[in-house]
Amino acid sequence: MVQVTVHTNNIDQALRALKKKMQREGIFREMKLRRHFEKPSEEKKRKNAESDRRRRKLARKKNMMEN
Repeated sequence: MVQVTVHTNNIDQALRALKKKMQREGIFREMKLRRHFEKPSEEKKRKNAESDRRRRKLARKKNMMEN
């Protein structure tokens, strides 16, 4: 459950905070994925690609820290 409090009737600031929290929670990604049915083979392929991206990013960070 994502919750944002509105201070001094500043709705614009509250909306920005809400969008940021939703982005961090992955709600936008989840909504995009649920728009259409994804075959199990496509899901497996997508998850493997995401895993590879995370692994490469972690390796890049480790390499930057070593240098």
